Amino acid sequence: MKRFFAYAFLLLFLVYAADSFTPEIFMREAFAQQRTAAGSPVNTATATTAPIDVDRIIRAFTAKETIFRKALNEYIFKRDAVLQEIGQGGQIAGEYHRVSTFTFSDKGERYEKITFFPLPTFAAVQSEDIEDLGGVNQFALEASKIDQYNFKYVGKERIDELNLYVFDVAPKITPDPNKTKERFFQGRIWIDDQDLQIVKTRGKGVPENEKKNQRFPVFETYREQIDGRYWFPTYARTDEELVFKSGDVLHVRALVRYTDYQRGKGTLRVLDDDETPPAQPTPAPAPVKKKSKP
Repeated sequence: MKRFFAYAFLLLFLVYAADSFTPEIFMREAFAQQRTAAGSPVNTATATTAPIDVDRIIRAFTAKETIFRKALNEYIFKRDAVLQEIGQGGQIAGEYHRVSTFTFSDKGERYEKITFFPLPTFAAVQSEDIEDLGGVNQFALEASKIDQYNFKYVGKERIDELNLYVFDVAPKITPDPNKTKERFFQGRIWIDDQDLQIVKTRGKGVPENEKKNQRFPVFETYREQIDGRYWFPTYARTDEELVFKSGDVLHVRALVRYTDYQRGKGTLRVLDDDETPPAQPTPAPAPVKKKSKP
């Protein structure tokens, strides 16, 4: 079986969109309210000619990535993930569709409650391939990882009324996948030039294990502001032909939506729809000490 989805989803994590959704409209609407509250838009001419302090930008957005990752551990959310194999003529040859709510038990342990999971027809997807869909580690570029990456400033880009810094990102050293399970982000990121936070990413997880015939698709991920503070991924997609070392070609398409973020509090377990989370055991009463007679 070809395994290509594990760790590609470290980027995701994931997503919210209507059928008429377009990424550009999403970014415009997501930032409009914040821009109004913050003040007038950036003067494009001034921003273009002003010197860019690349180090300051990197330090700022990686610090916020650390904050967002820690905050996500306290949130309940819903994930709707659709992974498809596309056959000749663009027809769907196989599908893996799983809808889950990630919540917390009475002990504060995060677990996945599956609410919709029809029999998969996409045979290449195994249970271990979707472990990283839990949304626990979506912020690969946090401050503690900054020294492990090379950041190359590409320039500025304007999407609707948004002025964005653009960086290409790659690990300084690509580890041997046979010796470690650690994965890194490789791709491009877009950073809001006012708040210095990531609003869009496009890339994949590396390294790919040649011995296991691994190929990971490139995902494009958009974020939305949650509770007026945290920018969490809410929409991610890919549509790519993966060419394996064996010469096989697999056309994959995926759409992941994360919705219903709510603050909760919490080791990740997977439960079926008819299961209930383990109840917190009631502490045994403390024994009563007998008083000694005088």
